[in-house]
Amino acid sequence: MIRFLSVSLMRGTKPLLESVDLTLNPGDKIGLIGANGAGKSSLFAMLRGELHADQGEIDFPSKWRMAYVAQETPPLERCALDYAIDGDVTLRKLEAELARLESMPDTAENGIAIGNIYSALADADAYTVTSRGEQLLLGLGFTLDQMQQPIVSFSGGWRMRLNLAQALMCPSDLLLLDEPTNHLDLDAIIWLEDWLKRYTGTLVIISHDRDFLDEIVNVVVHIDERKLKRYSGNYSSFERQRAAQMILAAGMMEKQARQRAHLESFVNRFKAQASKARQAQSRMKALAKMEEMAPLRAAAEFSFEFREPLAAPNPLLVMEDVDCGYHLLNEHGDVIGDKAIVRDVKFSLQIGQRIGLLGVNGAGKSTLIKTIAGELAPLTGDATIGKGLSIGYFAQHQVEMLRHDESPLWHLAKIAPTVREQELRNFLGGFNFPGNMVTSSIRPFSGGEKARLALALIVWQRPNLLLLDEPTNHLDLETREALTMALAQFEGTLVVVSHDRHLLRATTDQFIIVADGKLQPFDGDLDDYKDWLFQTKLGKGTSVLPAAGKDNKTAFPTASAVAAPTAVVDKKDQKRADAEERQRIAALKKPIEVKIKHLEVQIAKRNGQKAEVDAKLAESSIYDAANKAKLKTLLADQSFFGKDLAQLESEWLELQEQLEGLAA
Repeated sequence: MIRFLSVSLMRGTKPLLESVDLTLNPGDKIGLIGANGAGKSSLFAMLRGELHADQGEIDFPSKWRMAYVAQETPPLERCALDYAIDGDVTLRKLEAELARLESMPDTAENGIAIGNIYSALADADAYTVTSRGEQLLLGLGFTLDQMQQPIVSFSGGWRMRLNLAQALMCPSDLLLLDEPTNHLDLDAIIWLEDWLKRYTGTLVIISHDRDFLDEIVNVVVHIDERKLKRYSGNYSSFERQRAAQMILAAGMMEKQARQRAHLESFVNRFKAQASKARQAQSRMKALAKMEEMAPLRAAAEFSFEFREPLAAPNPLLVMEDVDCGYHLLNEHGDVIGDKAIVRDVKFSLQIGQRIGLLGVNGAGKSTLIKTIAGELAPLTGDATIGKGLSIGYFAQHQVEMLRHDESPLWHLAKIAPTVREQELRNFLGGFNFPGNMVTSSIRPFSGGEKARLALALIVWQRPNLLLLDEPTNHLDLETREALTMALAQFEGTLVVVSHDRHLLRATTDQFIIVADGKLQPFDGDLDDYKDWLFQTKLGKGTSVLPAAGKDNKTAFPTASAVAAPTAVVDKKDQKRADAEERQRIAALKKPIEVKIKHLEVQIAKRNGQKAEVDAKLAESSIYDAANKAKLKTLLADQSFFGKDLAQLESEWLELQEQLEGLAA
């Protein structure tokens, strides 16, 4: 097991952990969560032995083998497959020792040593390592051709996948994964989920992908207020437990405030009376011993909304017989041919459509999005744009194109040169760019802060068509939730590519898929897509999963299904009808869920205001004659907050009943 014993850690002058005690059991799958800067990566560094606690110790079995994802990838000429296999360090050491022994003269002693090495290689599954490495890389989105390419030829995102492959190749008892989904597409994430579910060691994951955490972890460790708090269950279970704790803590604080007010009142009234002096002294000691309860803080609320589009052409865009792809250029920059990625696209976008674009890595999703956005011209066919079309396009390269030497205010003023500076500052403040941050260079900003700025620039322009290509990369859980809420209320048309299934479920009501060079409707939900992936694209990769063996089942059509085509057709029609019904219900539920969330925020705010007023009314001094006007105001506020809370809670109950009616 892993034990934290009175661990304290400082980074510079900032305390990250203070006298932390925690126990994690062997085989636990742990989600490590907390605000940015809370100390998650520092905790990983302590587990790896790269940082040492200022006080206390971290204890786990010395024989445990540890695997983690390297943050740097050297630009080697070594091929991708060999680099991934390098993750099995023990195997590579055995191979090197075998090569050394075989280069030495033949002796009886040398022969015995070589025999022992061959036996150790067999125990390390050396004879299946190439196959296992290929299956890992296939699952992570590499093609067989890419596996033979040198590391130096890959971009940063692909190199991070190779580092992940190395960590998975390494036999381990403890696996540390820091944001493993950041550089993965949805198909690779689904494959990785399945792999990690079968992992038999102890797993610790840092992730901002709530669906990913829900699928894998059975323990959540929350870093908050320099403490580590363990919760049983997945991320959704943590949210429920955390909410219950906050309600309980608020009630206990209110009770403590009443007790304190009562004790103070007694002391103030009777400390001068000799007959009551002893009791007053006793209560003064009780007051001194009463430990001030710290409130449990919720994560800082961050929200924004897309402004209503200025125009709404219908249709927004029509594509007829379009081939999407790239021009091939020679060394002089002359066009020498075309490479079509998605062919014969017949597609139109209507007002209010909310589309999730599915497809495996490399299928052409980003190419299609760029063609719709006008960044790529169609290779063939016609794309007709509606008059008044205003596109808001978010992709990672938009973030990279920001001027690092300029401020958020400079970026916004560039697209809104005639708007008053104060108005621009107010707008950026709504995206968590307060005070001096709004005029500071964005160079030191985190990836999430830069992405938030790119989103702010899009929102300002009031688009009627949003094209989002992996918008949640580098965003923390709170910002992802804010983006999800904003998109759910967006009044324009939406096309989104995302590996965040929570965002897809909450913001889209239909899916289309890019597969085999074609764009076609996808009749089903994300669970159906997961099944399709394992039946088609990821089938080969599943056999590499730990403990899969011969029990690994992939749902291909049975002989009886082939012999009964009518039944297959009926089943397909039924599945389509079920999917349409699910989408219809989801579309009806979405606005109700948004209203419920909004009401919950208002109820929490009113409860806080009412608790504050109640605490002031519990103070004996408020009833003095000098505070008569203040008392009158507080009583009026208490009455108003009480009535408003009753109204809000009544609305909340009505909406919950509507939601339950739809689910029935």
